[in-house]
Amino acid sequence: MTRTDTPPARDERTQLTTFLDYVRATARAKCEELSDEDARKALLPGSPLMTLSGLINHLRWVEYYWFRVVFLGEEDEGPWTDEDPDREMRIAVDIPLSRLLDEYAEQSARHNELVAAHDLDTRAQRKRGDGEAADLRWILLHLIEETARHNGHLDILRELADGRTGV
Repeated sequence: MTRTDTPPARDERTQLTTFLDYVRATARAKCEELSDEDARKALLPGSPLMTLSGLINHLRWVEYYWFRVVFLGEEDEGPWTDEDPDREMRIAVDIPLSRLLDEYAEQSARHNELVAAHDLDTRAQRKRGDGEAADLRWILLHLIEETARHNGHLDILRELADGRTGV
């Protein structure tokens, strides 16, 4: 898998989408050659939902939420409920890692098309918790931050799972 954080052009959109693609590819790379068994292990005693599978599924559903629900204003059909707000992390252990990674990659490609079709100043259909409607630029920056932060978690979990480092 080739990853690069060097954009092919220096315009704002290209830089933002290049970095989002880079952190997405890094998340997938953290799971290369990982067994389903290791991907499902909760390796941190105080965080029983923190698995590599759970984090990949979480990243998939976070993008869905920000692009489809918040930005486009679609109905929220995510796996979470009021009773189980972290359900996407919980159910991931019952899904093969290869399927989680494929679904994340497929959805990322669809979201790239969505981003290409809208101006960065376009406001989301739904407001954030602070009452403001984020623009597409903010959503992209938020997803870069969220994915990069979870890449750190994936890195730690991967080392604990099988000793692999440096991905």
